Amino acid sequence: MPTRPSQTADPRRRDRATARAFTLVEVLIVVIILGVLASIALPRFADATDGSRQTAFVTDLHNFNKAANIYTHENGQYLEDSSTGAVPTGFENYINVEGWTRDTPIGGRWDAEQNSYGFTSSIGVHFDNAAQARDDTYMSQIDAMIDDGNLATGAFQKLDADRYYMIVVR
Repeated sequence: MPTRPSQTADPRRRDRATARAFTLVEVLIVVIILGVLASIALPRFADATDGSRQTAFVTDLHNFNKAANIYTHENGQYLEDSSTGAVPTGFENYINVEGWTRDTPIGGRWDAEQNSYGFTSSIGVHFDNAAQARDDTYMSQIDAMIDDGNLATGAFQKLDADRYYMIVVR
């Protein structure tokens, strides 16, 4: 049986094997290209995350608004005015209490108002912590998902410097 020459014995084979390896410069170029691509893509992922938070907030707000309407219909009274983050009395039977008492998806805390700011009943977010506060531009995007995009009119309004509410009953 004939023997095969070893790979190290044939210099041509060694050169082909060496030629297939990447040089340090080639590896660095690939790393730089991947870094540039990542710097382009990451801000888009951040925007997608903000959009998800806004959508989750709108969904929660709609659910709490529907629950407030059911509460009013079944009890013959509107939700009481509660402290920010505190569940109005009797409302715990209509909502997920944990969802109400934790921060909203966009920051801030859930709040119910009765006979305040010119409305009979409203539910919304109170940014009582300046570090979590959202500006009017951000909240106008949410308003556009709910209503007319104008925080001064419609069902979702800015009631105070740090309060944005869905009007349950005018």
